Amino acid sequence: MNKTVGILAHVDAGKTTFSEQLLYYTKSIKQRGRVDHQDAFLDSHQIERQRGITVFSDQGMFSYRGSRYFLIDTPGHADFSPEMERGIQAMDYAVIIVSAVEGIEGQTEIVWELLRKHRVPCFFFINKIDRVGADVQRVVRDIQSNFAVDVCDISEALAEDGEMSEVLAEFLAERDEALLERYMDAGYDKESWLAAMQRLIRDNAVYPYACGSALQGAGIESFLQKLDLLTVTDYSSEEPFAGRVYRIRHDEQGTRITFIKALSGTLQVRETVNYGDEENPVSEKITQIRVYNGREFHAVERVEAGELFAVTGLSMAAVGDGLGTLREKSVYDMVPTLKSKVILEPAVNKKEVLQYFKILNAEDPSLNVLWEESLQEIHIHVMGRIQLEVLEQLVKERFNINVSFDKPEILYKETIETETVGYGHFEPLKHYAEVHLRIQPGERNSGIRFENACHADDLSVGNQNLVRHHLYERDHHGLLTGSPLTDVIVTLLTGRAHNKHTSGGDFREATCRALRQGLEKARNVLLEPYYQFKIKVELEQLGRVISDIQQAHGNYDAPDTEGDKAILTGTVPVATFMDYGSELASFTQGKGTLSLAFAGYNRCHNEEEVIAKIGYNKDADPEYTSSSIFCAKGQGYTVPWDEAESKMHCL
Repeated sequence: MNKTVGILAHVDAGKTTFSEQLLYYTKSIKQRGRVDHQDAFLDSHQIERQRGITVFSDQGMFSYRGSRYFLIDTPGHADFSPEMERGIQAMDYAVIIVSAVEGIEGQTEIVWELLRKHRVPCFFFINKIDRVGADVQRVVRDIQSNFAVDVCDISEALAEDGEMSEVLAEFLAERDEALLERYMDAGYDKESWLAAMQRLIRDNAVYPYACGSALQGAGIESFLQKLDLLTVTDYSSEEPFAGRVYRIRHDEQGTRITFIKALSGTLQVRETVNYGDEENPVSEKITQIRVYNGREFHAVERVEAGELFAVTGLSMAAVGDGLGTLREKSVYDMVPTLKSKVILEPAVNKKEVLQYFKILNAEDPSLNVLWEESLQEIHIHVMGRIQLEVLEQLVKERFNINVSFDKPEILYKETIETETVGYGHFEPLKHYAEVHLRIQPGERNSGIRFENACHADDLSVGNQNLVRHHLYERDHHGLLTGSPLTDVIVTLLTGRAHNKHTSGGDFREATCRALRQGLEKARNVLLEPYYQFKIKVELEQLGRVISDIQQAHGNYDAPDTEGDKAILTGTVPVATFMDYGSELASFTQGKGTLSLAFAGYNRCHNEEEVIAKIGYNKDADPEYTSSSIFCAKGQGYTVPWDEAESKMHCL
């Protein structure tokens, strides 16, 4: 049986040490490394060893009692959350490591929410019970109040052979109607209860926990025995191949390595794999299959459903792509809210550095590397300052280039509040395309949605698909700051092509002009990113926190109390709260806790100030114009947006 298990936690909770112990106990590695000794097997990158944190998701592999386990060790620092989320989508089960001293921390909550979104069953391992201040029962209560009530202790209540204590048996019976009936009629039997517990865990109905010390190796063997007992997978190798790309890397020779989770079927070397969408299908041949354990790998001829592996030969597959019979692309929640400019030394070739950053962008798509042609600058999206520090080291190490970064700025977006219709016409000599688009406000954080109300008699299906493709192929600039347009429903109403003169790119021009012309007539608004926050402080410090949130233009719910602690939740702009952690730590003497998760975009709290600061000129954007081009007497001429509607051919 193939099982993929992810290890997740807040930074410094001990997950890499825990992973090392599993690999060592199962004889996958010969000696246990330690993060503080800079010799951890799964923190193999020099940057990780220097900083003492996991930056890149790494994987190990071991066999245990007839099953093959693929272990994913994920980053615990918030700046590397996108890397962690990409790993989650390859997991069958997850183990959340929680420190018995610090308890639930900010990143632990983000991990939990992502696991719930992707419906990954999980176990808890309460670590560091040998430390001063450890309190397992307090952590269990925190898990029950913050995450799930239905947690059960498997440290003592579950034996290695599957025999359960009466308390655990009754706990399970209370949560399964059929099991309860059986319990009342015939009493407990091991096989039925074990099968029921496996099912309840897979259904995310119960969450087992155990405790120990990863550093001392205490509780690891017992936990692994029970993890093996309670986890089952049912992958089929008889069906056609389907898989998902969860990671891209490049080796020392620059070869592109595509990491895949096989969801069904088998895959062999020299076999052709199909991927991409209907408009852009791709078929490529697998030239090598690698199975990795840390940075080491061995080549194999064949892999099957449930395995994690890497291939060479796929030149265009991106992180999140479905392969084979699976074509659906993954959607990720962890998106950067900051952007920064790459600063280069004067003698460095900018276009060469851009190619290096495109390699990094393939490995981490959340970077959204952008070349600003008019400014001759490279811009990237990031989660925070630690990520920028790591990128500096990474670029120097891999490409021997010295770079630095501007101070990170907020990533704004734009939308509209009123419905409009946009018209675009593109007819220079020997070209022709016309597009009419209805543009409506969409739900907040819904992105751009395309709908089609165009009849094939007016515009061929192929050209209709072109309009859709051009709407989705890149970000579209808003009018206020030039920030990406979002949260709109764009409906193709009609259009026109010419049998002889319509050629490639004409519908791109007409579509962009129609979109832009519509924006000119709508009421545009600026959006900024928000945090969902959770703050826990002493009761007497609550007033200070509420005052800080109000000054930061945030909103908060009615506070909850737990003994002498107050818990406050709500939303607040990233721009005003991104540095609040250090302030909170200062006035609470490090005892206050802050959890921040991206809560999407909402109305900008200081719209006029931001628009003035950015100083975007909508009429001087080299990539966008709201005017249309018509043709008369064999010559094209430009018509301004406010006059173009009267000249459209389809009206």
